[in-house]
Amino acid sequence: MQKVSTRSSLHGDLISLGLAPGALVMVHASVRSVGPITGGVNVLVQALQDVIGPGGTLMAYVDFEPFYEDSDEVEIPVFDKRIARAARDYGVLPETLRTWPGALRSDHPDAGVVAIGPQAGWLTRDHPFQQGYGRGSPFEKALHAGVQVLTLGSPLDRITLLHYAEYAADIPDKRMFRYRRLMPGSNGPEWMDFEEFDTGDPVNSALPENCF
Repeated sequence: MQKVSTRSSLHGDLISLGLAPGALVMVHASVRSVGPITGGVNVLVQALQDVIGPGGTLMAYVDFEPFYEDSDEVEIPVFDKRIARAARDYGVLPETLRTWPGALRSDHPDAGVVAIGPQAGWLTRDHPFQQGYGRGSPFEKALHAGVQVLTLGSPLDRITLLHYAEYAADIPDKRMFRYRRLMPGSNGPEWMDFEEFDTGDPVNSALPENCF
């Protein structure tokens, strides 16, 4: 018979994994892989908060749910971080955290993160639009702040912090990706150009496919 987790049992499990009060934790989870939880994904978030306490901060990569193909023939909605849903590719947890009371989200549409806790404002503030996984990003801030990365049933190649490693590593001929997003502007929506190391495949074509 499959074990059914509860808030208290998850609390013990998370402590055994090394989480502690006051920690900054970036979480990646396949909630389905965790197994049945009495109360569902909300109880998982509560258990995480129970362990890290009021002095701890919980963060996650959200990206956003793409709503169009790159075409001039459709009416493109402006990206609005207040309502843009987290990408479904990363499971139910990012969207749960995005809508959690007190959650803050960074401004970058694609490299965006959500954070809850005393470090949330600092982490999400001033997220650079260019090379949003690199210098000055929430990922760099979290790394220097001693972030713990927690994976719950999530494959290792989903650890978003590794994109910062791609940015920082001295790798020649990194592939670049350039695109546009319709963003809020001071005088209404405006198209903005973004430049990023290509995170969809190895940043250099000579690297193996599963280099993460």
